[in-house]
Amino acid sequence: MDLILTLAAPPATEAPPTISVWEFVLKGGFMMIPIGICSLVALTVIVERAVVLSRGSVVPPGFVAGLRKILDGGTLEHKAMAEKYCEEHESPLSRVLGAGVRRLGRPLELVEKDLGDAGQYEVIKLRKRLRVLSVCASVAPLMGLTGTIFGMIRAFQTVAMSGESLGKAELLAEGIYEAMVTTAAGLLVAIPAMICYHWLGARVERLATDLDRAAVDFVATYAEPVAPEHAHSASFPPPIPGANGERGPVQAAKV
Repeated sequence: MDLILTLAAPPATEAPPTISVWEFVLKGGFMMIPIGICSLVALTVIVERAVVLSRGSVVPPGFVAGLRKILDGGTLEHKAMAEKYCEEHESPLSRVLGAGVRRLGRPLELVEKDLGDAGQYEVIKLRKRLRVLSVCASVAPLMGLTGTIFGMIRAFQTVAMSGESLGKAELLAEGIYEAMVTTAAGLLVAIPAMICYHWLGARVERLATDLDRAAVDFVATYAEPVAPEHAHSASFPPPIPGANGERGPVQAAKV
């Protein structure tokens, strides 16, 4: 009985061979090389910007409180101490407020201008290399598509040159599946790169807002009104930047 059941049983099918990731990469052809380089560049930029754009390194906690404690003395000696304090605590926030500290005692417009210029320069530095990440996200799918086109050309060429190609769809299918590897690789690089680009861009905007808020508070607290000889051309007392929906020095400079 067991012999009959054994003979009647269907033959066991062999499991399909597994293909490693490295084998997939090799099947993608030469276009996998620039896609791989693109992925390394994107990864480097993402890690580097994620570290640089941490809030603690851009807006150090406790820095503003320490600066206020010095400036509340209200003397030239305290102003010099405040400048030294900004130089010792190196950060984008210290460089922005340091520009304002150096202009204390000057008309309000000069203080705002220096704060705005310093803030604009720091925001540009925060956006550094984000364009590279955007380029990687845009170019990677195109390189994958190019590799697929070349793979399809090779696949059809192989079928056309084969004397037994008639009715052998597996020859064409194998070439097509190998050609699709580069498209998949390009998308696998582009999608995370695009997500990280927008994530880092949003972080830059939040940090720019923090810098602007600190600059507005600095101007409102320590900047002097416009000198009397300029009173005919400006409101007196001067409006506080950022009030009534106005832009602060950093955001105004960005525009």
